[in-house]
Amino acid sequence: MKRLLLAAALLCATASTSSACGPDALGVSRTLPVGTLGGGEVGLKTYPRTLRLEPGEVVLTFDDGPAPGRTEKVLDALAAECVKATFFMIGRNAAAAPALAARVAREGHTIGYHSMTHPIMRGLAFDAGRKNIEDGFHAVDKAVYGVARDEPHSPFFRFPGFADTPQLDAWLASRDMVVFGADLWASDWEPESSDAELKLIFERLARSKGGIVLLHDIQPRTVAMLPTFLRELKKRGYRVVHFVPGPGPLETREAPPGWFSQTDRIIKGRKAAGAG
Repeated sequence: MKRLLLAAALLCATASTSSACGPDALGVSRTLPVGTLGGGEVGLKTYPRTLRLEPGEVVLTFDDGPAPGRTEKVLDALAAECVKATFFMIGRNAAAAPALAARVAREGHTIGYHSMTHPIMRGLAFDAGRKNIEDGFHAVDKAVYGVARDEPHSPFFRFPGFADTPQLDAWLASRDMVVFGADLWASDWEPESSDAELKLIFERLARSKGGIVLLHDIQPRTVAMLPTFLRELKKRGYRVVHFVPGPGPLETREAPPGWFSQTDRIIKGRKAAGAG
């Protein structure tokens, strides 16, 4: 019930903001309720399924914040274009900047969790991984909503580095939580310029025809390129979809033929390099 009330509040916030937007703003083309009953996983970089998006639709997601001095600028850029996004917050960062974390929700963006301290879960025992995730739930909820209960306020989680485990996936599913990967990423953890990041992400969008986009509100290069990125999305005909918690089970679109988990390939490559 708490999650349904939260979803209704997000829908109202999106509608009221969109109604105030002029025709030149990018805006939100539609709000997508994502069912979480029984859990599930989405995002083609890791999983063989994703959200039911149409060609040209993009979902904007930001990881690792909130980051004082940076997340504010991201929120300002989104507000200028009347766009809503999803922020997967690290617990310790939310606890260190509660007013900023609360602002994200107050402005109608969806909140997700990204663990307490951002460990790579495949290197942890199950109990340690579960505790880190639960601590993240509590820290984010306390910062954003002022109170943390047994049930997380939001049903959305993203693994650090997308490095999930079958055991943790099953545990999250038992709590009716959806695990988010991404369909494409901006690679903004690399030492690239804002211009290079902008060029790269549009090359990837052209190939994927849209999808769930991974960005980081802690990265200065992303903060710098975001206003131009949003204007270019509008100019190039892309449409932003904002997802919120919804009733019922998760509805997905299956991966195309030839799909493979790029996440697993990267993780295995790193392990092989370390072994060498």
